[in-house]
Amino acid sequence: MSILEHIYELRYRLGVALLAAFAGAIIGFVWFGSSIGPVPSLGDLLTGPYCSLPAKFRVNLDGSGGCRLLQTQPFEAFMVRMKVGVATGAVLTSPIWLFQLWSFITPGLRAKEQRFTRIFVCCAVVLFAAGATLAYLIVPVALRTLVSLGGDQFIAALAGDDYVGFVLTLLVIFGFSFELPLLVVMLNRAGVLSYERLSRWRRGIIFLLFAFAGIVTPGSDPFSMLGLAGALAILFELAVQLARVHDRKRLRPDEDPDSNDTDWRENPEVDWRNKPADDEATGDEISRFNEQLRAMAAGRPARPVDEDATPAG
Repeated sequence: MSILEHIYELRYRLGVALLAAFAGAIIGFVWFGSSIGPVPSLGDLLTGPYCSLPAKFRVNLDGSGGCRLLQTQPFEAFMVRMKVGVATGAVLTSPIWLFQLWSFITPGLRAKEQRFTRIFVCCAVVLFAAGATLAYLIVPVALRTLVSLGGDQFIAALAGDDYVGFVLTLLVIFGFSFELPLLVVMLNRAGVLSYERLSRWRRGIIFLLFAFAGIVTPGSDPFSMLGLAGALAILFELAVQLARVHDRKRLRPDEDPDSNDTDWRENPEVDWRNKPADDEATGDEISRFNEQLRAMAAGRPARPVDEDATPAG
């Protein structure tokens, strides 16, 4: 394909991906206020951690005992709903835009690279979903810790934009952080990071993972930081063990049934250091080559060398 054809192909793939994401955003926007069968609405899912707080920690302005977020600006509810819809659309339509991305880069990959790329993409989706799920489970514990720090002198009256931004940020951070061990495995497969180097750096990397978790988590509570750091440490150790298995397989000598190289190397009665290499010239070949050089120096035509002929004694 020419460069212009590649540009047209990229434009087509991006167009399909954007249309799919736009359709998913519309579905997410509608789903925010409406439940789909037994599945609760996105609004109920997002406010679930906040509503799980004890009633004494939540403000109740109308006296109905309900659980609602504050709207402090006229367009705040609309912007929150649109933000949640776009994020939901990106997640729901991820198979479509990932397929478009895959279809664009596949022609430039070999068969082995395509197989590994499919595995890595599937693992990336699973790890992101696992990280987001863990974050959703940690949010109630983090909120309870944060709002209880003020004791009886404070009560939580969370604005919708701030609360939803906090939850979405935590979900995204946990989801993308869970991709770090997959990056370690990819670098090991590419030969950049070996198991020996990872084992030497293990303590330092685990310390950096805890520091990274303390920096990126939006809340000041220790539960979200420890939850992310502990999960990353476990996943990193799993990646190290996968690198160990891969390096062992890569360093293992290939077993070729048609080759006898392993026989004379493993035979203790044979001095394999004196075994000539396959491309090393023999004594007869060297003698014929020297004879040609002497003939050329004397001005006589050189006798053709017949590799199959036996030199005269």
